Parts: sequence; C-alpha cells; structure tokens
Amino acid sequence: MGEDVKLSILCEGLGMQDVIIGDSIAVNGVCLTAISLSDTHFEAHVSKETLNVTVGLEAGDLGHIKHVNLEKALRLHDRLGGHLVSGHVDGVGQVVHFEQLGDCWKLDIRAPHAISKYIAIKGSICVNGVSLTVNTVDKDIFSMNLIPHTLENTTLQYLGVGSRVNLEVDQIARYVERMTEWMVETDTDEPA
Repeated sequence: MGEDVKLSILCEGLGMQDVIIGDSIAVNGVCLTAISLSDTHFEAHVSKETLNVTVGLEAGDLGHIKHVNLEKALRLHDRLGGHLVSGHVDGVGQVVHFEQLGDCWKLDIRAPHAISKYIAIKGSICVNGVSLTVNTVDKDIFSMNLIPHTLENTTLQYLGVGSRVNLEVDQIARYVERMTEWMVETDTDEPA
C-alpha cells in the first residue's frame, strides 16, 4: 500500500480549547495524534501501518471524504456515555445490508472472521468511531438498529451495501480471552 500521509482535518464543532499537541483524537474510529492545531483544524501524521489496517484515511480517498466522525480522548473524570473504545481498530468490516425500518435503520455488517468471536448480542461495537449495541449475530454477520439521531450526527448515514468500515470490538472481550489463555498456559499441578 502507499506511504505515510499527513491529514489536515477541519473540526469547527469539536471544541479544541482543551486539546494540546500530542493529544489523541479518533478519526472514523482511528486514534490519531494531533501534531498541529488551531481553533478550527488539526493535523495528524498517519503511518503506513495504520493505513494498511484501516479504511477511510488513504491518500487516494482524501479528495472524496467530506465528513468524518471525530471524538476527543476521554478524560478519567468524564461521564462515560457509550462503551470504552481505544481507537485501535481490530479489523475492517463490510456493510452487507442497510435498510430503513420505520424511523430507524437496520445495519448489517460482515466482520473479519478473526474478530467475530468478540461480537456478542447486546454487546458493544465501534463502527467508524461510533459506539453501537449489537442486536443479532449470525456467524460473521452482526446487526444493529440506528436511531435517527445517530444517523443525523454521524457519517453512518453515508454507508451503503459494500461500504468498508473500521471495527473495534469491546476491550473487555479481548482481555477476558487473554486472561483465559494465560490461565490455560500457566495451569500446573504445582502449588503456588
């Protein structure tokens, strides 16, 4: 894939008063470091590795991106309104179905097989930086319902069948798996 890129992102509504150089800002679910900033924009360096494992930040797409989801890093004293996300994308999924059902929309995404095991009914998932609740899971495909507010205030409104999206699974699921693996790896009959 391509080389590293530098992004300049217009963020007039984000409120940059409390952001300093070196702070993290998630862009479509990808944690980036602000290397330069003003009241209306910030710049971030995106490495080749990040470009290889995410979507929506490639140099070829920059002229076509009109909107991105932005979120400043959570401070420990902030209220938690969704689930804990790190901006460390676990994989890229693909929209397989997107239809309106009354006032809401049903969004079905195929996850990479390697991360499907972390996706649970009524669990949390981050899609392009948006924290959502999973309604159903069928093998590698999971579904969510999106309320009008979510669509109006995020870039999810621009998705269609075939769109590729950044996915971040719930952190707790990853830690539970690792702790379970560790317990099996270190299980011995010897007393502690």
